[in-house]
Amino acid sequence: QVQLVESGGGLVQAGGSLGLSCEVSGRTFSSSAMGWFRQAPGVEREFVAAISKDGSRVTYGDSVKGRFTISRDNAKNTVYLQMNSLKPEDTAVYYCAARQVSSSGIVHTSRILYPYWGQGTQVTVSS
Repeated sequence: QVQLVESGGGLVQAGGSLGLSCEVSGRTFSSSAMGWFRQAPGVEREFVAAISKDGSRVTYGDSVKGRFTISRDNAKNTVYLQMNSLKPEDTAVYYCAARQVSSSGIVHTSRILYPYWGQGTQVTVSS
């Protein structure tokens, strides 16, 4: 059984920073590509960032490029999302997701491809 637990959400002022963590249970983390998605009211869950299972490749959604950084520590079974220069439009519930992959460099940007999801953590950016 794979379980993902996000933490680190909260309230922050525009221009501030916030770091999210996602701890993954089980033996599958090191073989999993990881992603961060977010969902605001009235819109579909959107892609934020993804990282390959070995951390060698990362990719970001256009709206967060240059501001967010995804990283992982396979020894701790944890993926991180460092969010800087936050904007009110970043307000959403942030979810981490995992998909087991065989290729080291693969990243997934579509939520459809991720079978495992965390419960989400609320990020609110005030203007």
